[in-house]
Amino acid sequence: METILVVEDDTDIHNLIKKILENEKYKVINAYSGTEALILLEKENIDLILLDLMLPGLDGEEIIKKVKEIPIIVISAKISEEDKINALLNGANDYIVKPFNTNELLARVKVQLRINKGKKVNTKMKYKDMFLNEENHILYIKEKEIYLTKTEYAILKQLLLNPKKVVTKSNLLDLISNDTLDCDENSLKVHISNIRKKIRNITDEEYIESVWGIGFKMHE
Repeated sequence: METILVVEDDTDIHNLIKKILENEKYKVINAYSGTEALILLEKENIDLILLDLMLPGLDGEEIIKKVKEIPIIVISAKISEEDKINALLNGANDYIVKPFNTNELLARVKVQLRINKGKKVNTKMKYKDMFLNEENHILYIKEKEIYLTKTEYAILKQLLLNPKKVVTKSNLLDLISNDTLDCDENSLKVHISNIRKKIRNITDEEYIESVWGIGFKMHE
């Protein structure tokens, strides 16, 4: 089931869009401001965003600039050609003017989900502002590249696949055993330390948390 984030502060329009989508068996996540949308994007696995431009707090234009890797359909009462062009050039995938036709909305939703599904063959695993590209094995933080060794990539991949769970040392070693043969419990700590050092060259924010005597998890 695809998950769609609806970012709209008008309750009536929001509820209408939600009903239309749920009737088509989509899972709907609700946000009524730009700030709330960003918080939800960090917590939820979103396949598509339906975004109003005129929002309280952080407006839709800023959301478009901040969001990567998730398709965005703007649904807005702004009808000028300039507004449409700016939204599309800044990263939106489609633009629908209010009031909208239900069938047209659903058609555009299906198109974007189909396109995005095709892209997910070479997906990037995401956590906060971290992306791990499975195709080229490069880690991106704040859009800056970090090159990982084969073992570092294998370790981080398993942690990202279980971002809210503690992965024990023994389980982590088992999970990466097919990708690397040179890792034991002692060298695992060294590899984790090396990953942290590479991340700290870009940001002071912590991403990997040690759970004393047990293993590791992504820092919340």
